[in-house]
Amino acid sequence: MRDDVDPVDARLAARLAELRAERGWSLEELAERTGLSRSTLSRTERAETSPTASLLNRLCAVYGRTMSRLLSEVEAEPALLVRAAEQPVWEDRSAGFVRRSVSPPHAGLRGELVEGRLAAGADIAYDRPPVPGLEQHVWVLDGALEITAQDDAHHLATGDCLRMRVWGPTRFRCAGPGDVRYALAVVLP
Repeated sequence: MRDDVDPVDARLAARLAELRAERGWSLEELAERTGLSRSTLSRTERAETSPTASLLNRLCAVYGRTMSRLLSEVEAEPALLVRAAEQPVWEDRSAGFVRRSVSPPHAGLRGELVEGRLAAGADIAYDRPPVPGLEQHVWVLDGALEITAQDDAHHLATGDCLRMRVWGPTRFRCAGPGDVRYALAVVLP
């Protein structure tokens, strides 16, 4: 990539390459779907050329998004550093659950990091994942946690880590005697 490339154009190029990779398409397949040449697409994804509105419109059509949505995904880079005081915290007092978004989601990134806390006795059931096939890594930092996914129960103690893809219902339970604190890495499929 050239040194004189506009940062927004560079992020747009990277996002276009990500969208193609997410679908598992080769440049040749994308060229067939859009009617654009493989070399034009390659140069666009490497930020060697700035895409025209017409080119972006064709790409948006095959990726099933509006141009506004595509551009909003690349307008601003995510913060490299998220200070503890700036990390959003959400609390469900009735369930005994506190969720800190340590590394908040961003349209251009596939992963986020969350700190979860469950009070002793807390039991939270989810009937489905927000995104089928969501990848989760649960690392218990302090305490004990029971997780049920795909009808399999997992008992995690301090230091244990469970990796899973979530397709159906899940349940997070803190049997006690104390609270549990865990890190949750979430990665979009």
